[in-house]
Amino acid sequence: MKKFKKLYCKISMIFAVLMVSLCLSLIVVHPVYATEYGPTDNAPNASDTTTGGNGFTLSFDGDTGSLSSTVEILLVLTVLALAPTILMMFTSFTRIIVVLHFVRIAVGTQTSPPNQVIIGLALFLTLFIMWPTITTINENAIKPLDEGTITQEEAIEQIELPVREFMYGQTQTKDLTLFCDIADVTYEDYDDVPLTILVPSFILSELRTGFIIGFLIYIPFIIIDMVVASVLMSMGMMMLPPTTISLPFKILLFVLADGWNLVIGSLVKTFY
Repeated sequence: MKKFKKLYCKISMIFAVLMVSLCLSLIVVHPVYATEYGPTDNAPNASDTTTGGNGFTLSFDGDTGSLSSTVEILLVLTVLALAPTILMMFTSFTRIIVVLHFVRIAVGTQTSPPNQVIIGLALFLTLFIMWPTITTINENAIKPLDEGTITQEEAIEQIELPVREFMYGQTQTKDLTLFCDIADVTYEDYDDVPLTILVPSFILSELRTGFIIGFLIYIPFIIIDMVVASVLMSMGMMMLPPTTISLPFKILLFVLADGWNLVIGSLVKTFY
């Protein structure tokens, strides 16, 4: 464990150094010396220099032009920093990870499948479910903005529309009404609801749906536990934990019923 911690610290330090180097490479320093320019030379304006004679420039082509490579890198780094929040708050990831967790607990295997497998499966299922939304955003916002045919404000609107459409389809009205009442906001159309209200309403609906699916998954496995516990009590084997005997039967039931196919298929279909 100590070796793993040391390796993790070394990798973190290397990653931090690379990020700092990348940020420093984005800064273009222009030293300015008054002695280099004569009375008739085209010296830079005073507004272009800082007090110490050094400064940095950041080029941007404007609303009607394409993004420069520097701005694109900054946007990518910003998106990567906010990726976990975006993944959990605006996509189907929350419901999927909750349901998969309930499946593991209901079967009784505490660490199988491991967290890495569950999270990886949830990520790819989220990508599968959100792919139409991602494609729409790429076609209507990312590509036109990169080509310079739309402005940044228009690109943000085009990104927001498909995300709103997805969240509206999964948000229950009572959850939306709850947060509107708390914020004292009235709306006549869904488009009038701000994201600050829509996002928590969507998350609350996802949690409710995930717990309902988890309850339905629990029922057959609880029946097996009850049957095994009753049999052990009738045989006088009260010192033997029922979970020790019921675990193989629950795994067998889950395999014979093709449980992963049923759970994943039913879970994905809830978004359509």
